[in-house]
Amino acid sequence: MNQKEPADLTGEELESAKEENEVVVADFWAEWCSPCKQMEPIMDSLAEEYGDKAFFAKINVDKEREAASTYQVSSIPSLLFFKDGELVDRTVGAFPQKELGEKIEEIVQK
Repeated sequence: MNQKEPADLTGEELESAKEENEVVVADFWAEWCSPCKQMEPIMDSLAEEYGDKAFFAKINVDKEREAASTYQVSSIPSLLFFKDGELVDRTVGAFPQKELGEKIEEIVQK
């Protein structure tokens, strides 16, 4: 797995990633979203740090409206955490890297 940065995915590609990876962290974002831009370097750092434990994905809500609707993403940035294909947690808004790292560790350990 060992990712260095989040992968830009479509909704269909996210479904495949959920099947192929035990843990998936999906970042739902948009170009015009300032908090999303703030989260970008944090997501890059998390992918580098935890890329051997989880798969990191970015889903642009403007291009992937159906995926956003499927997962009831109404505010961005939204991070969705999947374990064994199931949605196990989510965050809405900007979060500190340390807090997100702890959440990822917790999900990986389950």
